[in-house]
Amino acid sequence: MTSRHLRVLVVDDEMLGRERIASLLREQNDVDIVGMVEDGNAAVAAIREQHPDVVFLDYEMPGKNGLEVVREVGPAHMPATIFVTAHDEHALKAFEVAALDYLVKPFDDERFEQALARARRVVELNQVDQLRGQLLAVLGGDAAGKVGTPAAPPPQTTSYLERIAVESKGKVRVVPVAQIDYILAAGVYAELYVGDRRYIVRESLNTLEQRLDPRVFMRIHRSVIVRLELVDVFLRGEGGDYEVQLKNGTRLRVSRARREALEQRLGVKG
Repeated sequence: MTSRHLRVLVVDDEMLGRERIASLLREQNDVDIVGMVEDGNAAVAAIREQHPDVVFLDYEMPGKNGLEVVREVGPAHMPATIFVTAHDEHALKAFEVAALDYLVKPFDDERFEQALARARRVVELNQVDQLRGQLLAVLGGDAAGKVGTPAAPPPQTTSYLERIAVESKGKVRVVPVAQIDYILAAGVYAELYVGDRRYIVRESLNTLEQRLDPRVFMRIHRSVIVRLELVDVFLRGEGGDYEVQLKNGTRLRVSRARREALEQRLGVKG
């Protein structure tokens, strides 16, 4: 566990929204609320001045919305970010910019606890830089420069995920990436397959693809990432469909667009 308190900033243009989050945070013994602000401009200033570990960031606000706050602060300087929104479509956009998590209003205490626990874990495991790398990749290297501030230098991109934290029934399990056989998309979630076990994580397949070592894993379909060394057989179907069969017998679809690249990686071209 962390040896210091978690510093949290609350950003919401509605007073009741700020107080709702603040009241739940005050129930935590290891959380310090470093600020409560009501618009995007104030959020940018507070993030730069207070350097919080975590920010609960409203999506729709006067001045600047949540994504514009991220762009102005710069991905390399953003704390772990939990978007708060009244609309599910905004939650999806939050994942597209690699938010740590999102809360859709009205949220219950249990859902809030899950988001806070995930934020705490990311900070404890020093994984905030990985989230910043995702933000930078999605928003573009000149994200900060688009609003007139100097672009932040990109983070190191040579390190890839070595473990993934998975929440299940109130417990957190750390899954080593070296044990993952393949990954399937499940909406805004992803399913990790480790032997005969399946784990669901609140990450999109796009996000995981960016964070996994491309020498080890390959996306072979819009909904499938596979560990290449486990591919045993490449199957060409009569109808033009393609599959791979893993060493454990599992069959996974291969898209036509990715077929040629996969053949090259497997050395079966021609």
